[in-house]
Amino acid sequence: MSDPAQYRPIAPGPTPEGSPPGDSRGLSPASWKKRVSTACLACKKSKRKCSGIPPCDNCRALNRECIFDESLDQRRRVAAKRTAEELNYHRDMLNDLFKVIRSANHSSAQQLLEIIRSDATPEEIRVYIDETLAQLQSSSSNDKATKETTNKLKDIRRMVNLQGPSPSFRRKVMDVHFLCDSPPIRVPAKPWTTVTDDDEIVSHLVSLYFTWDYPFYAFLDSEVFVKHMAAGDINTEFCTPFLVNALLANACHYSEFSEAYAIPGDVMTKGLDYLNEAERLYEELEEKEKVSLATLQGMLLLYSKYSLFGKDDLGYLMLNRAVGIAKDLGYVSDTDDGVVSLEGRSPDYINAMVRTIWGLYQIDTVSHIGFLRPNRIGHVRLERPRRITQTQDDAIWIPYPTHRSPRGAFYNMYFDEACVLSMIAAELSRNLFSDSDSPSVSGRREMANRVYERLKKWKSDLPDIFDPEKNPAPHMLLLSARYHTTVINLFMCRDGPDCSTKCTSGSSPPTPPESPSSRSEEIKVNCAREIASLMRIHRREFSMSRSHPFALYAINLALYVLLDQPADNFDVLDEDFLSLAAAFNIIASRSILGRNMFHIFRQSVRSKEQGAKARASNVVPEELKELFSEDMESDKWDDYASGLEKLNEDVRYPSIGAEQDEFDPRKLQKYEGFGLCDMLGRYESLSLGRDDENNARHEGVSGVDGMP
Repeated sequence: MSDPAQYRPIAPGPTPEGSPPGDSRGLSPASWKKRVSTACLACKKSKRKCSGIPPCDNCRALNRECIFDESLDQRRRVAAKRTAEELNYHRDMLNDLFKVIRSANHSSAQQLLEIIRSDATPEEIRVYIDETLAQLQSSSSNDKATKETTNKLKDIRRMVNLQGPSPSFRRKVMDVHFLCDSPPIRVPAKPWTTVTDDDEIVSHLVSLYFTWDYPFYAFLDSEVFVKHMAAGDINTEFCTPFLVNALLANACHYSEFSEAYAIPGDVMTKGLDYLNEAERLYEELEEKEKVSLATLQGMLLLYSKYSLFGKDDLGYLMLNRAVGIAKDLGYVSDTDDGVVSLEGRSPDYINAMVRTIWGLYQIDTVSHIGFLRPNRIGHVRLERPRRITQTQDDAIWIPYPTHRSPRGAFYNMYFDEACVLSMIAAELSRNLFSDSDSPSVSGRREMANRVYERLKKWKSDLPDIFDPEKNPAPHMLLLSARYHTTVINLFMCRDGPDCSTKCTSGSSPPTPPESPSSRSEEIKVNCAREIASLMRIHRREFSMSRSHPFALYAINLALYVLLDQPADNFDVLDEDFLSLAAAFNIIASRSILGRNMFHIFRQSVRSKEQGAKARASNVVPEELKELFSEDMESDKWDDYASGLEKLNEDVRYPSIGAEQDEFDPRKLQKYEGFGLCDMLGRYESLSLGRDDENNARHEGVSGVDGMP
């Protein structure tokens, strides 16, 4: 056996203050080095060592907010406990929900059903359930409990109105949906992006994009893209890091998780990390003068991102560059030069290129007709994808990550119908909104009536699967909304350049009962009400929190059609107006553009001076009463004016609330509201910027002279 004396003696540990030398029994647990299992979000992002206790040493030294997302702690015991707590929470909530339905009176149960149908969050539903149960259990303390619960519900609604109906970043207790749901599309993070190496997050974002954004324009071939991204081959022409990062930047718009933000909870930074990565890669491609199919697709994705966030007026710039590339490739032209053959190319290339060019054509048409301007693409020189029958078009649309029921996607039939609608709208755009060889007023009316008949025939010929009453997938509902916005755009300027006087005055002047203008106004109002009906279905079936950005435009246009009626015809208690305003309230906070346009809408409603009527009514939700009140000095929506300054500081745009030489930011909260065409001018400026390549814009706001 070894002699212990031959080993070097071990040095004693640190002696706590007040203990005799050599005594280590007084060591406190606080002096031990504790292992940190979770770092704060800022330290994770900067890859710094975190002290693990909020605020951590790094955040305290750098004077920044320290946020710990405990849902990222994946230790087995902690994760299991968290999962159990979350499941217990939802089980208890379900049991209490049944208890309310069984025990409460009919009016309380009916009110609970209305709250659920109104797209309320789980927190709001929980508060109402607690309030009802408290009323059932203790009548003596009913008044106090009701008051406290009501105040709590108001606080929750205030936060919901500011951040949207979903949490702006992941809860400390992870959502049970995230724990139980698996993204329908599985793709790797590497080698496509350097922002994250988390395959789950990338799969989550890609799945969100192809669920909520992709179907509307469908300028990607989803099967080709996913197949090549999943393979991880960076040398493929169908998937590149630039394209992937541009797609992920767009997908963050639909995500609730903290990974979608550069700064958790700040909507201004949603998708910003992926956008910066995409812009860096795009600059490298420009330096190499390397143009490919994936580059063209990525540019369209950047256009979509810029239009929501109004970044440096890059919307039109990116769209015009994409159109220029398509023209250089010979796939689009101003005149009918025949069809280009793709013979000899692979099936993947043919499918992807045809989808991309026709998708570009749709974007070009929707963007320009939406602001009463001529589109840039005259003809597409590739044949549309062959339409297949309803039984063959068997793709299923799954509303990930919600638990709503799947339904038929009909992507092929949808794409074909959308292209036909775009061709009709393009004729309208080029013939009525161009300032060259403008026909007489009678000629304009004849041309508009011809286009209107084509539009009505297209609508009547739609297959039954597009019937809104059959609750189709959201992109099919929005196709009907596209039809109604196109009709509104058509009749805004059917009667010639005098429409500018109607718009700048804030409301339409009275028209004789049987005049052509009165018929135009009636058609526009009917279309606005149809849009309201479509959005009610969308909200009931899918909620508005993940609606495609086109819904923001359609809702805004419909609201201003109703607002633009003569003073005697507008009623703030109009059911369709309130329904649209409530939907707008939900989606406005999801983007910078939405916030800006919501502020302009608020001012326009207040200018009608019907706030007292709204406050006295029981049919107006509380948050809308505050929105419509014209006598409030400041409120929670004042922050939505942030970003409107560019309309006053940049001489290229019409001012808002102040003249250029006496600009005062405080006036942005107090300026008068706008009419329909004025609103479209600001909407265009805030979303796409100025189109310097299309100089058909002059002073005034008519469809002939262009938008300001």
